[in-house]
Amino acid sequence: MTIVLPKKLSQKHDIQIIVLFLCMSILRTPVNQLKPGQIALIGLSFDQNSSFLQGPAKAPELIIQALESDSANYFTEDLTDLNEHPKVHWCGNAELSQYTDIEQRIDEVLAQDALPFSLGSDHSVTFPVVKALAKKHPKLSILHFDAHADLYDELDGNRYSHACPFARIMEGGFAQHLTQVGIRTLNTHQKAQAERFNVNMIQMKDWKADMKFEIEGPVYLSFDMDVLDPAFAPGVSHHEPGGFSTREVLTMIQNLNLNIVGCDVVEYNPDRDLNGATAMVAAKVVKELLAKLVSGQDN
Repeated sequence: MTIVLPKKLSQKHDIQIIVLFLCMSILRTPVNQLKPGQIALIGLSFDQNSSFLQGPAKAPELIIQALESDSANYFTEDLTDLNEHPKVHWCGNAELSQYTDIEQRIDEVLAQDALPFSLGSDHSVTFPVVKALAKKHPKLSILHFDAHADLYDELDGNRYSHACPFARIMEGGFAQHLTQVGIRTLNTHQKAQAERFNVNMIQMKDWKADMKFEIEGPVYLSFDMDVLDPAFAPGVSHHEPGGFSTREVLTMIQNLNLNIVGCDVVEYNPDRDLNGATAMVAAKVVKELLAKLVSGQDN
């Protein structure tokens, strides 16, 4: 946050206002200092498994900047104040030298009995994140918002492509159930894969506004920014028309009644964004998900 100080601080309340603004932020906490039950926002700067364009590795800090932007405030729509909220902590970008490091970084969050909420990267990161979570939650289910099913067995010879994470998760038994929402790029191969893994797939053409998600047990929520129509989120690598509006997505999040044990918001590509508009949408999605996580822990 940028603060422009007045040339002369002649009144006591001027100083108080400046101190107030300087204090407005998401708490910064290293992973090894997290406490049980806290939510760990952790940046995953990785896009080496992107098949078309790179760029999502730049996303984590830009989403945090949007979350803390002077143009908005820290309140969610249910009036949860995220400013220095004791349960919400930005842990910075994880130290990653290779793809396999991601699982270890999430293991470290879980060792603190904290809830991992990863930001940025291509969608391939969901596989190692879920692989780590499955050690703690062996009966894990997944709720996946995306324009793409990401169920390819391999893409261009890469079995760890961002087009393949849910195939790796399901074939490895790291989730017992997968629900996918907003799919609008299905082909015959991925349809066969969905049938193989018994996926509950809600294609965009079949979506109804009154649909509810009834998933028992612990749930991992994976949110790909291209589930939104590119009119609302142009800053993604793959523009796929016919998606959700921002309002539709926020309403879905607000209506969730699930035991969410981890989240990601992936595939924001700043290189394709327009004036940071998609960063603000990503931050809004993060805010409303945090509201659900905080309220769920309080219940």
